[in-house]
Amino acid sequence: MTPLRWSLRVRILLFFVALWAAASLAVAGALWLGWARGGGAGGFVLAGVASAFALMGLSAAVWRLFDAHVAVPVERLAAGLRAGAHGGAGPDRETAKFLGDLGDAAAEAADRLGAAELTAAKRVAETTAALSAERERLTALLSELPVATVLIGADRRIALYDGQAAALLARAGVPRLGAPITDYLEGAPIEAAYAAAATGEARFEAVLAGRAARAPARLRRLDGDGSALLILDETAALAPEDARPIVYDFTLLERAPEPVLERRALRDLACVVLDTETTGLDPERDALVQIAAVRVLGAKPVPGERFETLVNPGRRIPPTATRVHGIGDAHVAEAPDVAEAVARLGDFARDAVIVAHNAPFDLRFLTRAGGDWRHPVLDTVLLSAVLFGTGEAHSLDALCARLGVEIPEDRRHTAMGDTEATAEAFCRMLPMLEAKGLTTFGDVVAETRRHGRLLADLNAAPARA
Repeated sequence: MTPLRWSLRVRILLFFVALWAAASLAVAGALWLGWARGGGAGGFVLAGVASAFALMGLSAAVWRLFDAHVAVPVERLAAGLRAGAHGGAGPDRETAKFLGDLGDAAAEAADRLGAAELTAAKRVAETTAALSAERERLTALLSELPVATVLIGADRRIALYDGQAAALLARAGVPRLGAPITDYLEGAPIEAAYAAAATGEARFEAVLAGRAARAPARLRRLDGDGSALLILDETAALAPEDARPIVYDFTLLERAPEPVLERRALRDLACVVLDTETTGLDPERDALVQIAAVRVLGAKPVPGERFETLVNPGRRIPPTATRVHGIGDAHVAEAPDVAEAVARLGDFARDAVIVAHNAPFDLRFLTRAGGDWRHPVLDTVLLSAVLFGTGEAHSLDALCARLGVEIPEDRRHTAMGDTEATAEAFCRMLPMLEAKGLTTFGDVVAETRRHGRLLADLNAAPARA
């Protein structure tokens, strides 16, 4: 039987017996050295000094053994259990092989939990399938109606919009759940309609923000909670093949987010997860060739709120870069230039927390291309360090492997493929951060600053609410 098969208590007992024997030998050796040098006071001093150095070396060796065989495995086991509890890959038995039966017991518990969750998920899926079918019918029905529908909360944030509304709102900006309706429609007519519709419905003229365009509209108050349905009586010119989703999040009606960003709950953050592909790795000399982003709200991606574009860098794309991301000169010949593409991304990311893997790299390219990129930032490299320790690898591949996020091979090193993977990893890490007591944006930023040696802190300036 190998020592690793012995019980943990026996191995600990033998370890301390060995420690006692080594310390005794160190002291005995030091005393012999002092005696061999003539004894007397000088010999005793020499023996004491030799003993101190021997015990210091022994202590260092003991620390290294405990760090490698106890502290690191315990940290990895805890991180694996936390990842497994929130949908990741679970604990690794090999990691905890020095902890006796603890690793196997933890893995078995994780397996049982996973099996129970799978059973529950199947039951939920059966119920969800019926609801999904009803939702699809409702989507198809509303999308065919010649009106645009927007649901806003008491704080005038958008909680729902349909395909018709998306086409109309897009004339003033990118449609975004959680965005103020005043980003798209002038506020004064809406407030007047609110007052007029105190007990029912009011008709008014909606005015596109920043434009002279007007549309007949109705505002209907709902349930007395301050929410209202906006119906814009105008047919949007949608092609039959255009996507016509109903995009909604009814939790936006429940409460307004904390106005101070540092105190805002993680699940209340409006985030834009982004990734870029470039002609090279030097932001001062290279340029963007592709940008992708998805919006995350309520710890989940928002269906339909995606941004993706090729970018004409205004120069040749080196073959070495093309071999990485597959984008060549012919692909970007008709693409928007860097300034236009980044401006469109800026509109999509308005008022959001930026999330990226190695954010300094992407944001240096975006900042150089123009626009205001003083957004608050969460970097998934630093979040990985917070959850799994700085001794682990923190590449996107390593992080996804730990969290059970699969990246299809044909999507690797594409901006949208890496963005989707980063977004899924980010959403899986949010409950893990909350489990560690990091429940607000400020909590998480303060913790990531402890790992500043890994990456630059992009939240050094006061974050905006």
